[in-house]
Amino acid sequence: MAIFLTGSTGYIGAHVAANLLRDHGVALNVLVRSRDPREAESRLWQALQLHMKFPQFHEFLQTRVRVFRGDLTEPAFGLQRDEYDRLIHTTDSVIHCAASLNRKSEKSCLNVNLRGTLEVLTLARHIEHYHGLRRFSEVSTVAVAGKRQNEVVTEDRSVDWERSDYDPYARTKKFCEHMTHMLLPETPKTIFRPSIVLGDSRYPETTQFDMVKAFVFLAGLPVLPFRATDRVDIVNVDFVADAIATLHQKDRPDHEIYHLSSGTQSQTFREITRALASAQNKRPPVFVPAGERPFSGAVNFLSNRKGAMGKGASLLKVFMPYLVWNTVFDNQRVTHELGKKPAPFSQYCYPLLKFSRENNFSYRYQPWPATAGGHAA
Repeated sequence: MAIFLTGSTGYIGAHVAANLLRDHGVALNVLVRSRDPREAESRLWQALQLHMKFPQFHEFLQTRVRVFRGDLTEPAFGLQRDEYDRLIHTTDSVIHCAASLNRKSEKSCLNVNLRGTLEVLTLARHIEHYHGLRRFSEVSTVAVAGKRQNEVVTEDRSVDWERSDYDPYARTKKFCEHMTHMLLPETPKTIFRPSIVLGDSRYPETTQFDMVKAFVFLAGLPVLPFRATDRVDIVNVDFVADAIATLHQKDRPDHEIYHLSSGTQSQTFREITRALASAQNKRPPVFVPAGERPFSGAVNFLSNRKGAMGKGASLLKVFMPYLVWNTVFDNQRVTHELGKKPAPFSQYCYPLLKFSRENNFSYRYQPWPATAGGHAA
């Protein structure tokens, strides 16, 4: 039997897949959008090559990974009946990691997050009916907490239906959690809520650059429109992936909902910028909180323009609310259960910045070796 993992070609999903394959020895059923089997395998290789060399990947592909070519938003994922049946009868648990992070597009969030999650929940109900479902794990977000300011938020006090949401991504993810509780009332469930996932504490390489671009831009400014003592809840992706894999595999996790965050150990803007300045032998920036409103106004104006400046401003416009809410998400549940804490962002932020700048915000993917064969379900 296998874990059905959605989002395996995404940033967090690939980290989870690599962790499960290497550290837990499990088999995976993965859903990949593609035109043919080779394209599906190539997409998976592209996602996992940050974590392993090709020979290890190829061995996993041959022995412990079954690839299903389909679309999350299609009925039965667009699979043929026999394929869908095979997916049902070879899956004993689900980790739903796929999502649209397009915070500007309500259409994309509704289609992928809501329709996609409904299809995954439908599959889970079929599995439960035929042979039982060991666990359903959903990767959500701390953004389900809605608009907050100057708070420490616990898991059980995050969702407030009377509170406004920041964007379509947060709104749809909140409803996805609600659907999971309603449609799988008796199934063992785990809801994971990552905060701002930025970089891997073990190495500087990354394949996710949208948030990094905003971070690098802000890191280069001599004046920042923030309060120096505000905390920003950034968590390393390796901690997030390890928590998801470990707690999903645990027979009886202590809780149903976990914040995968830095919590009260989240660092302030001053701590982060001083670490960056020290690594580069530069003077740290000056903080001018009164500049937040005019800065946000300029970002909103420039986001409507074309070109690199407009694209950069659009990224900042999306992430600005998450940088100025001075709200952190209590992580005592996960740190107590795992026996470890996330890495402070100041410890790995400069290598991440340096790699991103030197590689022009791109990752140099290795092609599928010409001498290697392949297979797919």
